[in-house]
Parts: sequence; C-alpha cells; structure tokens
Amino acid sequence: MATIEIDEEVYEALQIPEGERSQAMKKELAVSLYARDVLSFGKARALAELSHREFQALLGDREIPRHYTDTELAEDLDYAE
Repeated sequence: MATIEIDEEVYEALQIPEGERSQAMKKELAVSLYARDVLSFGKARALAELSHREFQALLGDREIPRHYTDTELAEDLDYAE
C-alpha cells in the first residue's frame, strides 16, 4: 500500500467532515486519474472503493465519458449474454 502525504494545514482546510475525508480524496483522485486516462475503469473503481455501478454513476454525475478498451467491451458483451 502506498501513502500520500498531505500537509496537515491543507488536510484540515478541506470542507469535508473529518470522517469522510479519506474516502472523498480517494474518489477525487480516482475520477481525476480515470478522466486523464491514467487509470483503467477497474483500477480507478478499486481506488475509489466503489462498486462498478457506483463508479459508473459517479462518472456520469461528473459528465466524464467512459473509456472502453476492446477487452472491456468484450467482457461487457460476454456478461450481457
């Protein structure tokens, strides 16, 4: 597991309840890295600690288009059958 250090002053300035900060930051990082095509959907979803459906909804809320690889499309089509 990797750790990201954030200045305490910056962390405390977050306008998010303390108990929700870590999860919120993971979601923000996951969405940002996915949008930049740095992480795949599955890895970004895992980072955000969300289900497939929850992460898909989060991307939809943020109006971030889904990036489909040929492998992901094949898996989705297999699943749909």
